[in-house]
Amino acid sequence: MTDALFVSLQVILAAIAIYQFAFSLFGLHKKKRKEQFKPEKSFAVLVAAHNEEEVVGALMENLKQLNYPPELYDVFVICDNCTDGTARIVREHGMNACVRTNANLRGKGYAIEWMLKELWGMQRQYDAVVMFDADNLAHTEFLMEMNNDLCSGARVIQGYIDTKNPEDSWITAAYGVSYWYINRLWQLSRHNLGMANFLGGTGMCFETKLLKEMGWGATSLVEDLEFTMRSASKGVYPKFNYDAKVFDEKPLTFKASSRQRLRWMQGHFTVARRYFFPLLWQSIKERSLTKFDLALYGANVYIVLLTFLMTAVMWIDNAFFDGPNIANIYGHLPLWLGFVAIGGNLLTFFLAMILEKVKFKKVYAYLIVFPIYLISWYPITFYAFFTQNNKQWSHTKHTRVVRLEEVQSKQG
Repeated sequence: MTDALFVSLQVILAAIAIYQFAFSLFGLHKKKRKEQFKPEKSFAVLVAAHNEEEVVGALMENLKQLNYPPELYDVFVICDNCTDGTARIVREHGMNACVRTNANLRGKGYAIEWMLKELWGMQRQYDAVVMFDADNLAHTEFLMEMNNDLCSGARVIQGYIDTKNPEDSWITAAYGVSYWYINRLWQLSRHNLGMANFLGGTGMCFETKLLKEMGWGATSLVEDLEFTMRSASKGVYPKFNYDAKVFDEKPLTFKASSRQRLRWMQGHFTVARRYFFPLLWQSIKERSLTKFDLALYGANVYIVLLTFLMTAVMWIDNAFFDGPNIANIYGHLPLWLGFVAIGGNLLTFFLAMILEKVKFKKVYAYLIVFPIYLISWYPITFYAFFTQNNKQWSHTKHTRVVRLEEVQSKQG
């Protein structure tokens, strides 16, 4: 019975890997032609901030320089439980500092939900809401790109999340490589096929009418994934805009990175429990590959956990019980095929960097330790499974002050 279970799970995991690789091929090509519209949509730009006095000023300067009519957008910074000078700096730049204090309901999801209620009560109403984090920098054409998509009928849009500090450490380089891969071989591939994309927590745009109809309701540790699943279950699929770039600061150390990724995985378990089976059932009833693909994405956290547990069990079986005593389909395959599979997986990340024309030389050098970053997801996910009921928001401190011109000059 154990053999049958292991073989079945191995076949399923192999099928999922092949499925994901096949989809990534559709991201090799980038369409160049896109319909352009004149600026007509108005935006409320929300910035989630918790003690961000060191970086929020750079974002305020950046948002003043957007290539979009100033009368068509306003910036609202959610100063959520701040104990520093975030609100003061925001006001010095002439932006709206919206102070929220709630010691019980802490976290980005709750802060956004509060801000949206405040927004709906204001005299001026906007066509759409854009969301950034305080450590971000937005490309000057960001709002213009959101305007184009909204005018084309999109209701939820995710921009291209890039990294503003990929050369700071091997960890920031690893984040950069991961996001270049995700943008090109995951998000763009789904976009090219007309399927749903997933939200990434920043650089997001929502039609106001949709937000009022659905409500925010995304207050888990991964509010972006939660809203993705909620909107998809109602037949509203997020779109990806490759040209709307937002540059995000990544943690400098492995410890800070682990803490951030632990929070992500804890939240992913929560969302997977709530939405995987309902979305899977909808995909079967409606014969919807789009919903099946999103359901599978939501279950990725369990796929990672299962892979880790099965690998650990097989290693223990071989190391301590004179194994193999458990059936393993990979043991019947040529050894070279395993190396090809592992090498091919790593090669896709390198391919994404080539396709994205990455010019950061240090990042290429850091690729030698990139597998350590990938492997570290397994113990983090394992620990997250046993601590998934922890709802405490862990704030990632941001200190890297970078201007958009600096990022673009390094990118060539």
